[in-house]
Amino acid sequence: MTLPDPRDTHPVVLPNGERDPGTVFLKQVIDHPNIEVGDYTYFNDSDIPQDYALAIAPYLFPGAPERLVIGKFCQIAKGTRFVTATANHPMAGISTYPFGVFDAARFPSYRASLPHGGDTVVGHDCWFGRDVLVLPGAELGSGVIVGAGAVVSGKVPDYAVVAGNPAKVIRMRFPDDRIAKLLQLQWWDWPPERIVQAIPAIEGADVEALTRFAETA
Repeated sequence: MTLPDPRDTHPVVLPNGERDPGTVFLKQVIDHPNIEVGDYTYFNDSDIPQDYALAIAPYLFPGAPERLVIGKFCQIAKGTRFVTATANHPMAGISTYPFGVFDAARFPSYRASLPHGGDTVVGHDCWFGRDVLVLPGAELGSGVIVGAGAVVSGKVPDYAVVAGNPAKVIRMRFPDDRIAKLLQLQWWDWPPERIVQAIPAIEGADVEALTRFAETA
C-alpha cells in the first residue's frame, strides 16, 4: 500500500479505474489567503462545488481579520460549514440589520466596524460528519470526531467525540495517557512511507506498537 500523492486533486480511484470526482484534497482546490489546509485533508460532496472555499466557509472574504486553519488528514463530509466571524452583524445599535451592506460607499468601513473574532482552528485527523456547523472562533483539537448535524463552538479537547446542538462531549476516544502519547508521536507529520508502515498500528488503535515503531525510526 502507498498513500495517495497529496498533490492530487481527486485521490480516490474507483474499481473501474476512474477518479471519484466527489472527493478532493482541499489543499489542491482552495486558493484563499485566509484559509490554510494541511496535506491529505479531504472533502466529499456528490454535488461538485464550483468554489470549495465558498462551499466550506461561505462568509470568509479574502483579507478578513480572521483565518480558517485545518490540519492534516482531516475528513470532511458534505454540508459541513465553517461560519467565521465575518458573518457577524452590528450589535451595538438598536437594530442588527446590516444597512451598510446595501451602501457601496459605506461597505468597506461597515465591514471594518463589525465585531472581530478569533481564528477557527481544526487540529489533525478530525472527522466531520454530514451537515456539521462550526461557529466562529471554534478550536478543535486533533483526533476529534464530530457527529452529523452538530453545532460546534468553543474549545473541543483532543480525541473527543462530540455531537448535538450545542455540541457536547459524548466520550473521549482514549484514556488521558494514550492521548498524551499520541499527541507526542504526531504521526501525521511523519514521512508518507513511515505512515504506510505504521498503518496496522494506527488502524488497530495500538498506541504501544505505534510508540515502538516510532522509537525504531
